[in-house]
Amino acid sequence: MITIALSKGRIFDETVPLLKAAGIVALENPESSRKLILATNRREVRLIIVRASDVPTYVQYGGADLGVAGKDVLDEHGSAGLYQPLDLNIARCRMMVAVRKDFDYAGAARRGARLKVATKYVQTAREHFAAKGMHVDLIKLYGSMELAPLVGLADAIVDLVSTGGTLKANNLVAVEEIAPVSSRLVVNQAALKVKREMIQPLIAAFARAVAAPAG
Repeated sequence: MITIALSKGRIFDETVPLLKAAGIVALENPESSRKLILATNRREVRLIIVRASDVPTYVQYGGADLGVAGKDVLDEHGSAGLYQPLDLNIARCRMMVAVRKDFDYAGAARRGARLKVATKYVQTAREHFAAKGMHVDLIKLYGSMELAPLVGLADAIVDLVSTGGTLKANNLVAVEEIAPVSSRLVVNQAALKVKREMIQPLIAAFARAVAAPAG
C-alpha cells in the first residue's frame, strides 16, 4: 500500500492533474467528503487528507509514504527524514515582508530600529532578518496576519502573498520578497528503500507531468 498525504484546497486541486498523469484518481472529493482517508482507482494507493502544516510530519514519521507540501511549510519543518525529489511548480506564491502603507520600512532598516514582526513562519523570518543584520522581535500568530500592523501589535508581517488583494484591502503594502514559494513532492526515505518498485514510477510520472508543456 502506498499512502499519499495531501491538504485540502489549492494544493489538492492543483495536484489532481499530476495524480491523473500517474494513473491515480481519487474516488471522492475531500471538499464534499468527511473521510480523511480516500480510496483511489488503484487498490494499492490511498490518499490521506491532513492540514498543510502536518504533511511533512506524516511523511517524516511514516504515516504517509509521499506527500505534497509548500516550500514555506518545509522550510519551517526542516528536512530531517524527508527526500524532496521534485518541485511540482504548483500553488505558487511569494513569501513577503509587508507593512502599513504609511510605515517607512526602508528608513527603519537604515536606522537599525528594532522591529516587531508578526508571522507564523518564525524560522523563515528569523533567518531572513538575521541575514540582513536587522533586529526584530518575532510574534507568532496563526491567522489574520494583516490585522497585526493595523492595531499596533507589529510593525511588519511575514506572510505568503499570492495576488496581493488582501494586503491592498487592508491598506498594507509588500516591501520585500523573501523567497518564491511552490509545492514540492516529499518522500519518506525509508519508504523509498522498502517500496522503491512502487514509489519510483510515481516520482517519474510526476516528473513527466511537471515537464510537459501546459495545454
